[in-house]
Amino acid sequence: MNKPFPENKVSRKINLNADLGESHGAWVMGNDADMLPLVGSANLACGFHGGDPLVMRRTLRLAKRNGVSVGAHPSYPDLQGFGRRRMAMAPAELEAAILYQIAALDGMARVEGLRVSHVKPHGALNNAACADRGLADTIVRAIRAYDPALIVLAPALSELCAAGHAAGQPVVEEIFADRAYLDDGQLVPRGRADAMVHGAEASHAHVRRMLDEGAIVSVSGKRLPCRIGSICVHGDGAEAVATARYLRERLAAEGCTLVALTDLCA
Repeated sequence: MNKPFPENKVSRKINLNADLGESHGAWVMGNDADMLPLVGSANLACGFHGGDPLVMRRTLRLAKRNGVSVGAHPSYPDLQGFGRRRMAMAPAELEAAILYQIAALDGMARVEGLRVSHVKPHGALNNAACADRGLADTIVRAIRAYDPALIVLAPALSELCAAGHAAGQPVVEEIFADRAYLDDGQLVPRGRADAMVHGAEASHAHVRRMLDEGAIVSVSGKRLPCRIGSICVHGDGAEAVATARYLRERLAAEGCTLVALTDLCA
């Protein structure tokens, strides 16, 4: 049995988040109704890679019912490719596209008595911003233009984190429960056989190792120290709900207090 986390290794407060609201029309992605009671924060698609007005509104209502803080999950305009293809966009065009998506979700949220509290880029946009500081600066500029109080939820040790801190935007660093890491802290590309961490127990062991070390732990065992505030479970996987439930139960049993993202920046 795992022992409680040492105080000097990990904050007792931790956020569990998931990418949700990614269905579109008759096409269904994930199980939002079962996932939302398990997480503290939800990153909702804004129509460019998934989500549509009805899906956004329905997911916002579910989030409100479960007391879950909501964030925008903007993407490249790549609905057909689910936002997983990198696109060449001028900074002004990309900035406007991100503003458009945040505003769309926030407008829907206000109607439902909610406010968007954070922004987490999706897919290829997020991956590219991890390594490309210019792209990361463009994303943060859009977020800051909309609301300087919005939290940037960014992969730990990424250029997106650095850009958020440099701009004075609130930043929470996340790790992935179901994705493996390279030695430079980037995610293992999805095309590789070892890209994903499969199963609830394996995901917990992966997370537990990183929280114990206070670091990203790569597939080769390299440790990259970082400040971990949030853990992401991708909502589109077949094992997502079981993994989120197991993580929630185990982390609570091990001494973590699971909180909304906003509680980490209060």
